[in-house]
Amino acid sequence: MSQAPDHGTRSPAPQGAERPSAERSANAPSPSATRPARDTQPAIERDLMSLVAAHQDVKRFQDLQWRGTFADYMAIAAEDPRVCRNAYQRLYDLIVSFGSETYTEYKKDIVRYRFFDDPFEDGKDAVFGIDVQLMKLVRVLRAAALGYGPEKRIILLHGPVGSAKSTIARLLKKGLEWYSRQPEGRLYTYAWKTVDSEGEPTELLSPMHEDPLRLLPDEVRGPVLQELNDRVRAAHVAAGEPQGTHAPLPYPVRIEGDLNPVCRFMYRQVMREVDGDFLALQERIVVQRLVLSEKDRVGIGTFQPKDEKNQDSTELTGDVNYRLLAEYGSDSDPRAFNFDGEFNVANRGLIEFVEMLKLDVAFLYDLLGASQEHRIKPKKFAQTHIDEVIIGHTNEPEFRRLQSNEYMEALRDRTIKIDVPYITKAKQEAKIYQKDFNRRSVSATIAPHTLEMAALWAVLTRLEEPTHAKLSMLQKSKLYDGKAVPGFTEDHVKELRKTARREGLLGISPRYIQDKISNALVRDPDVRSLNPFMLFNELESGLDHHSLISSDDERERYKQLLTVVKGEYDDIVKNEVQKAISADEGAMGRLADNYIENLRAYVLGERVANPFTGAAEDPNERLMRSVEEKIGIDDGRKDDFRSELMNYIAGLSLRGKRFDYTMNERLHRALELKLFEDSKDSIKLSSIVTNTADAETQAKIDVVKQRLIERYGYDDQSASDVLQYVASIFARGDAKETSS
Repeated sequence: MSQAPDHGTRSPAPQGAERPSAERSANAPSPSATRPARDTQPAIERDLMSLVAAHQDVKRFQDLQWRGTFADYMAIAAEDPRVCRNAYQRLYDLIVSFGSETYTEYKKDIVRYRFFDDPFEDGKDAVFGIDVQLMKLVRVLRAAALGYGPEKRIILLHGPVGSAKSTIARLLKKGLEWYSRQPEGRLYTYAWKTVDSEGEPTELLSPMHEDPLRLLPDEVRGPVLQELNDRVRAAHVAAGEPQGTHAPLPYPVRIEGDLNPVCRFMYRQVMREVDGDFLALQERIVVQRLVLSEKDRVGIGTFQPKDEKNQDSTELTGDVNYRLLAEYGSDSDPRAFNFDGEFNVANRGLIEFVEMLKLDVAFLYDLLGASQEHRIKPKKFAQTHIDEVIIGHTNEPEFRRLQSNEYMEALRDRTIKIDVPYITKAKQEAKIYQKDFNRRSVSATIAPHTLEMAALWAVLTRLEEPTHAKLSMLQKSKLYDGKAVPGFTEDHVKELRKTARREGLLGISPRYIQDKISNALVRDPDVRSLNPFMLFNELESGLDHHSLISSDDERERYKQLLTVVKGEYDDIVKNEVQKAISADEGAMGRLADNYIENLRAYVLGERVANPFTGAAEDPNERLMRSVEEKIGIDDGRKDDFRSELMNYIAGLSLRGKRFDYTMNERLHRALELKLFEDSKDSIKLSSIVTNTADAETQAKIDVVKQRLIERYGYDDQSASDVLQYVASIFARGDAKETSS
């Protein structure tokens, strides 16, 4: 068998091989030409290494590697009892440490916790639009932290696919990892000083990373805890902090549970060696800082269903280490057992059960004791205490199956369900897509309203048909988004929410929208700007192959809602183009002054001076009606509108304030529409469609395009697209008027 050449050494040239001549190698680059010069290379290396040195944090690394004695840890606990918190207390304090803000919605105070904005990765896992549900989750965690009962339950996130259940769990795990590295979130574990099979000194780390306080004998726990808690209360009072505050202290220091089997074995063995002297035993202990890490399987566990043939309950509670079995001689020796199941490694932190209710029943039984008694049963060992947050998530079909299974009453009784529905507010839904696509390097820009229209359609598919005869689906979505709809109040919105029990549990998933946005962005590499209609086409064509749409009626309903969204988009861009065309502030001001002057004369019964002849004339009724008709003021209501507006102007005058047309939204809109009507003929919108604009008209069009860019966020391409589209709308309208 031939041997591979050693590439680490240079082989001599074979005999008879011709070496390169000087002429043959004259054109080849010299070795020195392929690398930096000798005098510059060290400088470059120094610069790079100085950059590394400037960004490293040796002190932080040393803090995370802290090691000390049991006595050192007792001193730390006396100074900062937060190091003794249980898993629920630590998780709750993590969330509230980032602060919160309170806002009122439908006459109810809602707390938004900034933690769910994902402060760790610049919003990568931020959760939007479900503040009420997240507030309920934090309430459960607070009650668990205070020991009111939820700490003995499984937190089950329930909702449709793609509703951020996994994102919430991932954010909690990521937060715990970060928190354990901070001074306020530090925690500790311990190792035993021992010798290996060859007599060399070594350390045996607590396999479940337990709190060192569990080493205290039962007879001394009471006095030690009494002293610690007295110091906590004294420090709390000395700081002047009111009793009953919830962040981050006080929690009374407790020692819950016994040692794990390995440490219990070591404890008994060492106590025999030191004749029962705990002060001597603690010399055989080294305490060290504990950093939680899912990748290192320390304090963070994740369990997900697999094929039943390839999975058993030892993945949760550990199994015998057959390599060590020969060394220790018995499978009942805990040192020959791997306490590396997900329950074991998640101790002191959090375990996530992915699609929990898809697990085999045998695994669900393990959850009963883990939740209620905080104990697990490793094979051939006594029940072992755990301290961890148990959180799972599931979709609706599996949850319905749990409810109908009479043999799973015990699990249902130990479960706290937190609904995680789809978002039903279009503004919040749009934040998901803006987060994903506005920050990415894509070949095309995304035109204004593209993502917002996709979000609106997604929300409409999740809403139930309104029971109120005068309320459309589009109006209902606007009410949910906090917009005003004439004739409806916050009480109506509360009633709509109350009666629609299935909203947010059905409809289109955000993942479908994300996939179609991606398709639209890469479908044509020459497209520089992605506009709503390109995305509409993707959304509609994808419905024919959507795997989660179960009926043709449902598919047709989604397509009809897409037509509704297209109509809304038409109204939005028409409004923006109208404003851009009529944005001549001077012309708008002159029109407003003219209208107000004629309005005042009409209400007061006076006459108006003709600006050209100076002759007194009646108020210009045609001018006033041409403005008022733009906002739907019919002839029978014109007097009320004019009197109301005049009284408002007079009230301002009495307070020494001057009226400005922008103060009245309805008048402002009416003036814009009037000025647009007067201006559009001079711009000749039809020339945009036919590409026949002369130089003067093109200059006016360029001004309008620039206003769209500056005021509404368009780029040159999308501004041209929307102008051409709106021009075609008006061209169709003009054609209809001519034919009629």
